[in-house]
Amino acid sequence: IEGKSCFLGGTKDIRALILFWCGRVRNTAKMSLAARDMNVINKLKNKENHAPDGSISDSVKVEKKPARRSAPVEDEPLLRENPRRFVIFPIEYEDIWRMYKKAEASFWTVEEVDLAKDLPHWESLKPDERHFISHILAFFAASDGIVNENLVERFSQEVQVTEARCFYGFQVAIENVHSEMYSLLIDTYIKDPAEREQLFNAIETMPCIKRKADWALRWIGDRNASFGERVVAFAAVEGIFFSGSFASIFWLKKRGLMPGLTFSNELISRDEGLHTDFACLMFSHLVHKPSAERVKQIVCDAVVIEQEFLTEALPVALIGMNCELMKRYIEFVADRLLVELGCEKVYNSENPFDFMEHISLEGKTNFFEKKVGEYQKAGVMAKKEEQVFTLDADF
Repeated sequence: IEGKSCFLGGTKDIRALILFWCGRVRNTAKMSLAARDMNVINKLKNKENHAPDGSISDSVKVEKKPARRSAPVEDEPLLRENPRRFVIFPIEYEDIWRMYKKAEASFWTVEEVDLAKDLPHWESLKPDERHFISHILAFFAASDGIVNENLVERFSQEVQVTEARCFYGFQVAIENVHSEMYSLLIDTYIKDPAEREQLFNAIETMPCIKRKADWALRWIGDRNASFGERVVAFAAVEGIFFSGSFASIFWLKKRGLMPGLTFSNELISRDEGLHTDFACLMFSHLVHKPSAERVKQIVCDAVVIEQEFLTEALPVALIGMNCELMKRYIEFVADRLLVELGCEKVYNSENPFDFMEHISLEGKTNFFEKKVGEYQKAGVMAKKEEQVFTLDADF
């Protein structure tokens, strides 16, 4: 090479030429290796993806996901995009707005419930009675949080009607009050820290409560269910899952026990009744409703779970109630809900608990001796022309 240095311009050019050819050889080698590697990879893929007969292996077939049922949002006034949803007036849905004002007028806080007399009564109860009440409270303490999860994660984001959003916002607030009330009751009655912790984590620690919670949570997470189906499901949660438990606590009221617990039960059952009525009202405004058979299926599923809860997992016999009558009562409540949803009755059961018919009448005691569950804030539901001073009022 040195002999030809004169033609190449010296030693530097020779060195540059050598480096040039070495670089080309190295790049060629890299390309060959890469091609070889790709060839090996492709062979391996073909070997894995093909069965001996040459067909594509099941392990690599693309799984076809079921088509998602998309609700016709544009055809649904409640769900359709509404650029005026940030402003309340003018009111478009008067019936929904009245429901909101009714909820607003009925607002209360836990500080209004006196638990001073409850503890002596609690200590006088039989062990079975205490077991029953504590588990009912554990279910309630968690269930209100589940209802709020649905309101925050789904309904409040889907519904575009301002009046309905007002109601949902107020419902979230009162559900928080309910949850605080039940937690306070557990904290007051249960002195053992380990037992108290178990009750506060009932969704994870108690199978009978977990099943009810899982049913509700599945509806929150179901992305294929229509809005109408989910409205029915949560009407069942608040109208059926709570009904038997409310009745069992009112049974204690009939016996003159636990005045703080039973008074809070009056307030909460009134609120939940309003929430169920609101769900039925929202359902009535839907253009695309689920079929009557689908509505019945959802409601009947809830009935089975509630009946098993109060007659097998946590039988009301523990507090002296008749399990068969409780089954009939849950069916009676379900029939009433079905009628409100525009369907025919399924069970044709009558109310076996006469004390549940008279609850509202029994509450009208001397207001200065005891608060009643039917009270509402003054003037909230009054019309503008009624908000004037007058000497004609009856006292």
